[in-house]
Amino acid sequence: MPKKPRTFQRPLGERRYKKLFVVSVEGSKTEPQYFAIFNQPQSIVLVKCLKRPSTESSPIQVLKKMQGYLRKESLRKTDEAWIVVDKDDWTEDQLRELLQWANKSENHGFALSNPNFEYWLLLHFEDGKGIANSQECLTRLKRHLPNYKKDIDGKKITLELIAKAIARAKQRDVNRSNDLQQIWSTTVYKLIERIIDHK
Repeated sequence: MPKKPRTFQRPLGERRYKKLFVVSVEGSKTEPQYFAIFNQPQSIVLVKCLKRPSTESSPIQVLKKMQGYLRKESLRKTDEAWIVVDKDDWTEDQLRELLQWANKSENHGFALSNPNFEYWLLLHFEDGKGIANSQECLTRLKRHLPNYKKDIDGKKITLELIAKAIARAKQRDVNRSNDLQQIWSTTVYKLIERIIDHK
């Protein structure tokens, strides 16, 4: 039986989604909650977050999740597929495969946070300088989000804060290259800019 073509149509009388962003992430809570912020009723983009399978959170498992999705669902030319992972203790070889996957197609992307996604969240509130490890990053983030436990209150992440995070991340991403041995930084801003540009 032929597979029905996939559509992203809203109920009658509402606008059709202009662009789909499929995002495969390591985290099971923080990242999906964050990306859900962009799925507002008035938005013409849809961000679909693929949660990691069970406890398997290695970069390769995140990539496999995306590859499995793309085998079942074909992207339109205007859609984009992104892998979002943390540097953590993963080796450059482990991350290199994700970068190679992203470089194979114009509508594929790869975003890396060093040390973790919380660093991207921290940049919404401050410049993120002087962070030495994941624990310091979390401690600093809790100054701004005291009740943070991998949960995000979307109301506290405004467009103004997102714009500040993008500017700070760009400043930290000194060489703007695909160097996987980067300083404490994040390239999540590249994906967020793409999403905002189509809102």
